[in-house]
Amino acid sequence: MAIIVTPEVGRIRGLVDHASGSRLPWIPIFIIGLMVILAVFAPLIAPHDPKGQDLLNSRVAPFEMSSYILGTDFVGRDVLSRVIYGARTSAFVSVVALGAGVAIGTTLGLISGYAGGWVDSVIMRATDAVLGFPSLLVAMMIIVLLSAGIMSIIIAVAVTTWAGLARMVRGEVLTIRDRDYVTLARIAGLSPVAIIWRHVFPNVINTLMVMTSLLVGQVILLEASLSYLGLGLAPGEPAWGIMVAEGRQVIVASWWIAVFPGIAITVVVMAFNYFGDWLRDVLDPKLRRI
Repeated sequence: MAIIVTPEVGRIRGLVDHASGSRLPWIPIFIIGLMVILAVFAPLIAPHDPKGQDLLNSRVAPFEMSSYILGTDFVGRDVLSRVIYGARTSAFVSVVALGAGVAIGTTLGLISGYAGGWVDSVIMRATDAVLGFPSLLVAMMIIVLLSAGIMSIIIAVAVTTWAGLARMVRGEVLTIRDRDYVTLARIAGLSPVAIIWRHVFPNVINTLMVMTSLLVGQVILLEASLSYLGLGLAPGEPAWGIMVAEGRQVIVASWWIAVFPGIAITVVVMAFNYFGDWLRDVLDPKLRRI
């Protein structure tokens, strides 16, 4: 039995050459790398316990005390330490929840696009149902049903992200499944699973990488929004959305409690969006002359 292998070596080499010749977005890469470092080494980097209270030093302004560089909140918790641990919370939710959403969406998109027929209709109608509601509303409904907590947030984010990925992957598969090398693989007797894994999936990885990089910012915003509304982690947990919610009532007198985590959310989301745009330009075959 012959196995049809597509010539990917030249395409990958051309992609590497194009990426190396492109101007790397160093600022977004630096911000993303810094977030990863803070998330991984938060216990070693944070100067204080993010939940530790010091009522004698409550509402200390930024740079007023050397031990509290970004100030303290209304119960004396170090804002800098809470921002650092907030990066860990956002990174954990993004990796786990988005990973689950990508796995589900990619699998359903591959099956829907390759199988067609009633299978495609069922999966796409389910996708339309999910996309027909605002992501925040769906996430709120799920968390209300499951009760607040980090696992509920992960489930809510996964449920709200898979549909868009499934539709995008399905569109890519529809343009690939009738190509010559896929047809030859069917004639050679390969199973549908083998054809999808060896010949279809490698050709949708580029689109998948771009979509995932752009979705990270949306996931961080969704998690922060849920925490801000009191539907995320428990009050007092070091999460950026919770910090903004806690500081909104004292924004005039103690602006730093809400401003610094708000800046962290804005900077990280913009970094991922700019990096996703750069990745799209690099991986888009219309922009690569190879």
